[in-house]
Amino acid sequence: MNLERLKEQTDVILRDILERSGIQKGQIFILGLSSSEVAGGIIGKNSSREIGQVIVKTILDELMSRGIYLAVQGCEHLNRALVVERELALQKDLEIVSVLPSLHAGGSGQLAAFDYMVDPVEVEFITAHTGLDIGDTAIGMHIKHVQVPLRPIQRELGGAHVTALTTRPKLIGGARASYTADAIRKF
Repeated sequence: MNLERLKEQTDVILRDILERSGIQKGQIFILGLSSSEVAGGIIGKNSSREIGQVIVKTILDELMSRGIYLAVQGCEHLNRALVVERELALQKDLEIVSVLPSLHAGGSGQLAAFDYMVDPVEVEFITAHTGLDIGDTAIGMHIKHVQVPLRPIQRELGGAHVTALTTRPKLIGGARASYTADAIRKF
């Protein structure tokens, strides 16, 4: 796999989602990543540390430059726990759990987060504003309501299917209510 091309494609997808999602400084962006799927395999069967490093580093660098926090979701072997900066865990009063990811329990994305974050910790649950799912890793449990799917400008990364979610405020009040305009709502 051409890792430079992978970096470029990741950057294109990320910038597209960031621009259309409305995510703001201080909010949380979740990444679900199957390096096995990116490499053309089946999720959990062909993990690649190098692929995880390229994708996570590319995303982390861009998010840090915008003041957005990254949370990297692990696989089902870690109950989809997330790697975040300790600063975020303390700021949001997230429960830190005791586990260290491995290539086949947590995955390449979590290992890369431990490589590149300043002070990474694992937390069991988070509520993120926007997320990118590379390889059908099921990030929805960590995105706040109301979830809105975003179709990335590029729907594949290597061999992986790519989807994204963002959120919009709940519409409450019923038939008599009026709502402010937002770029995410589809009507």
